[in-house]
Amino acid sequence: MRYVSYLAADGGEAVGRVEGDRVHRLEGVRRIDAAVSPEALRTGTSDPQGLELSGLTLLPASRPEKIFCVGLNYRAHIEESGRELPTYPVLFPKFASSLIGAGAAIALPPESTQVDYEAELAVVIGRPGRRIRREDALDHVLGYTICNDVTMRDYQYKTHQWMQGKAWDGATPLGPVLVSPDELDPGRLDIRLRRNGEELQSSNTKLMIFDIAELIAVTSEFTRLNPGDVILTGTPSGVGYRRDPQIFLRDGDVVEVEIDGLGVLRNTVRAEA
Repeated sequence: MRYVSYLAADGGEAVGRVEGDRVHRLEGVRRIDAAVSPEALRTGTSDPQGLELSGLTLLPASRPEKIFCVGLNYRAHIEESGRELPTYPVLFPKFASSLIGAGAAIALPPESTQVDYEAELAVVIGRPGRRIRREDALDHVLGYTICNDVTMRDYQYKTHQWMQGKAWDGATPLGPVLVSPDELDPGRLDIRLRRNGEELQSSNTKLMIFDIAELIAVTSEFTRLNPGDVILTGTPSGVGYRRDPQIFLRDGDVVEVEIDGLGVLRNTVRAEA
């Protein structure tokens, strides 16, 4: 099944099942967060008439308590970064305030001149758990969606910690849809990114060093994963900072991240006032 989170006519948040080009609002489900019931998503009563998907203002596919980002998870990206192959996942956080929906403007801050793109597969947790075994990990997945892990490189490299370059408000698109695990194999998905129509990243999730089960197992060792929590699985090679000449996002750019089975996450970059 496929779901979207969107802004309802009454100004509140809503979640709906996607069937073709229509969205059928689920009763009693306002957002995909720590209180969400996977059973309610699958079997809950929905509006039979539905609304046109194209006419909705989409919100982030999940409202997580915690966002875990994985750095250096594709060999080619590690090579372009000049780093050694990791033996343990590189993890860093983002905040819920970083997230925006598909179609929303990526905030281009006046403080940074090196705003970069990163196409990523995102995992949304559905069942809570702590110290989850690798063999059980995929049973905790609610679904998959797309993320653009927008990064301010000049802030990322001010210190050896990355958070200040990664956690800017209103700069991380997540969506457009959340797709249930039965609809795709997350370990074999083509992933690509385009800026103003030019393809800058292209890879496949089978090339990830640490797969999704491993990432869930490792993360849940030190913290409890709750429904709605998000794991961003890392970006392939082709980021703007490592290109020659470098490419950074500018006001008016249109950025599209496409992943097989998940559609296209499209956002325009807009300078903050």
